[in-house]
Amino acid sequence: MSELGKELVRELCIVNSQGLHTRPVMKFVDVVAGFGAEVRVDKGEGTEQVDGRSPMEMMLLEAPQGTSLRIIARGTDAAELLDALEELVNSRFGEE
Repeated sequence: MSELGKELVRELCIVNSQGLHTRPVMKFVDVVAGFGAEVRVDKGEGTEQVDGRSPMEMMLLEAPQGTSLRIIARGTDAAELLDALEELVNSRFGEE
Protein backbone atom coordinates (compact mmCIF):
# COMPACT_ATOMS: atom_id res chain seq x y z
CA MET A 1 0.00 0.00 0.00
CA SER A 2 1.36 3.42 -0.92
CA GLU A 3 1.54 6.38 1.43
CA LEU A 4 -1.68 7.62 -0.18
CA GLY A 5 -3.56 4.68 1.30
CA LYS A 6 -5.87 2.31 -0.47
CA GLU A 7 -8.39 3.27 -3.10
CA LEU A 8 -12.02 3.43 -1.95
CA VAL A 9 -15.02 3.51 -4.29
CA ARG A 10 -18.58 4.60 -3.60
CA GLU A 11 -21.59 4.82 -5.93
CA LEU A 12 -23.82 7.85 -5.36
CA CYS A 13 -27.06 8.65 -7.16
CA ILE A 14 -27.85 12.27 -8.01
CA VAL A 15 -31.26 12.79 -6.39
CA ASN A 16 -31.87 16.52 -6.67
CA SER A 17 -34.33 17.48 -9.42
CA GLN A 18 -31.97 19.80 -11.31
CA GLY A 19 -29.07 17.34 -11.36
CA LEU A 20 -25.42 18.25 -11.13
CA HIS A 21 -25.44 21.84 -12.36
CA THR A 22 -23.12 24.71 -11.41
CA ARG A 23 -24.13 25.25 -7.75
CA PRO A 24 -24.00 21.55 -6.79
CA VAL A 25 -20.69 21.15 -8.60
CA MET A 26 -19.21 24.04 -6.63
CA LYS A 27 -20.49 22.54 -3.35
CA PHE A 28 -19.00 19.17 -4.33
CA VAL A 29 -15.62 20.76 -5.13
CA ASP A 30 -15.72 22.77 -1.88
CA VAL A 31 -16.23 19.57 0.14
CA VAL A 32 -13.39 17.84 -1.70
CA ALA A 33 -11.11 20.84 -1.03
CA GLY A 34 -11.44 20.20 2.70
CA PHE A 35 -9.71 16.83 2.39
CA GLY A 36 -6.31 15.65 1.24
CA ALA A 37 -7.52 12.59 -0.68
CA GLU A 38 -7.23 12.36 -4.45
CA VAL A 39 -10.70 12.14 -6.04
CA ARG A 40 -11.79 10.89 -9.46
CA VAL A 41 -15.42 10.71 -10.60
CA ASP A 42 -17.08 8.82 -13.44
CA LYS A 43 -20.43 7.39 -14.48
CA GLY A 44 -19.30 3.78 -14.14
CA GLU A 45 -16.71 1.35 -15.46
CA GLY A 46 -15.46 2.25 -18.90
CA THR A 47 -16.46 5.91 -18.77
CA GLU A 48 -14.02 8.79 -18.65
CA GLN A 49 -12.92 9.86 -15.18
CA VAL A 50 -12.76 13.51 -14.17
CA ASP A 51 -10.90 15.24 -11.36
CA GLY A 52 -13.27 15.79 -8.42
CA ARG A 53 -11.33 18.94 -7.51
CA SER A 54 -11.99 20.62 -10.87
CA PRO A 55 -15.32 22.42 -11.36
CA MET A 56 -14.81 22.47 -15.13
CA GLU A 57 -14.16 18.73 -15.32
CA MET A 58 -17.08 17.96 -12.99
CA MET A 59 -19.42 19.93 -15.28
CA LEU A 60 -18.38 17.63 -18.14
CA LEU A 61 -20.13 14.73 -16.38
CA GLU A 62 -23.56 16.05 -17.43
CA ALA A 63 -25.33 14.25 -14.57
CA PRO A 64 -29.10 14.84 -14.48
CA GLN A 65 -31.33 13.51 -11.70
CA GLY A 66 -31.05 9.73 -11.45
CA THR A 67 -27.44 9.55 -12.67
CA SER A 68 -25.23 7.18 -10.72
CA LEU A 69 -21.74 8.53 -10.13
CA ARG A 70 -18.78 6.42 -9.08
CA ILE A 71 -16.51 8.33 -6.70
CA ILE A 72 -12.97 6.97 -6.39
CA ALA A 73 -10.95 8.37 -3.49
CA ARG A 74 -7.38 7.58 -2.49
CA GLY A 75 -5.63 8.95 0.55
CA THR A 76 -5.52 8.73 4.31
CA ASP A 77 -8.85 10.57 4.67
CA ALA A 78 -10.60 8.91 1.70
CA ALA A 79 -13.33 7.26 3.81
CA GLU A 80 -14.20 10.52 5.55
CA LEU A 81 -14.29 12.33 2.22
CA LEU A 82 -16.66 9.75 0.74
CA ASP A 83 -18.92 10.04 3.80
CA ALA A 84 -19.02 13.84 3.42
CA LEU A 85 -19.81 13.61 -0.30
CA GLU A 86 -22.54 11.04 0.33
CA GLU A 87 -24.11 13.36 2.91
CA LEU A 88 -23.94 16.28 0.46
CA VAL A 89 -25.52 14.34 -2.41
CA ASN A 90 -28.23 12.82 -0.19
CA SER A 91 -29.09 16.28 1.15
CA ARG A 92 -29.83 17.25 -2.47
CA PHE A 93 -26.96 19.73 -2.23
CA GLY A 94 -29.12 21.81 0.14
CA GLU A 95 -31.33 22.90 -2.75
CA GLU A 96 -34.63 21.15 -1.98
